[in-house]
Amino acid sequence: MPITKLLCWNVNGIRAIYKHGFLNWVNREYPDILCLQETKATPDDLSLDLRLHPGYVDFWNYPVKKGYAGVATFSRQEPLEIRTSFENTKFDPEGRVLITKHKGFILYNVYFPNGKKNAERLKYKMDFYDVAFEDMEKHRLKGEKLIICGDYNTAHNEIDIARPKENSKISGFLPMERAWLDTLETRGYIDIFRHFNSEPGQYTFWDVKTGARERNIGWRIDYYFITPNLLSKVTGAEILKDVTGSDHCPISLILKTE
Repeated sequence: MPITKLLCWNVNGIRAIYKHGFLNWVNREYPDILCLQETKATPDDLSLDLRLHPGYVDFWNYPVKKGYAGVATFSRQEPLEIRTSFENTKFDPEGRVLITKHKGFILYNVYFPNGKKNAERLKYKMDFYDVAFEDMEKHRLKGEKLIICGDYNTAHNEIDIARPKENSKISGFLPMERAWLDTLETRGYIDIFRHFNSEPGQYTFWDVKTGARERNIGWRIDYYFITPNLLSKVTGAEILKDVTGSDHCPISLILKTE
């Protein structure tokens, strides 16, 4: 049976990752859909081989502020619909959202905010969470199939972070942030990696300055959440921990094609 392969990666700068063999990696993996976060670039900033990658159509959302945030979605098939905003447009200036409709599902590619800087940014993050949830729920309640992928900037449970006690009062592992992920699961959204893998030590982000990756002192903050009506289509979900070049690693999702 045909499959659809999705990859998701916070690249921490697409121009930087390009120098680490990014295109060779894409050619090897050859995903049907590739979602990137923290691209830190506009299409005009990029070389032609990256901007016009053979076999893909690409879509970009980037912020007003240069060299910051940004998301991009590459697809081997033209999406049926494309949005670069939630229905609430308050967050549009930071370029954090790409929503594409494909045959069989709606895909959210989202770079959720980081709340570590100060109380104002933490509030911004929580407001963003709430608006994202409202947008997703409008589609879920209509019975549509959803995939929400990206850097959520929050480790959900103690198993998802190497040092939970030390980070219990740090944004990224605060009770209010984790409670939002609890709410997703209460409404039926499935953390598909955890559906298949309950092992500890599975992370997607490591601090570069402290050499945390070599010691696997990490955080699992990159996710695919799906609606239950897609579960029967999923054949696998993995963390590609051996792929380097960013402070995050990619994650994969494999679906049976309708």
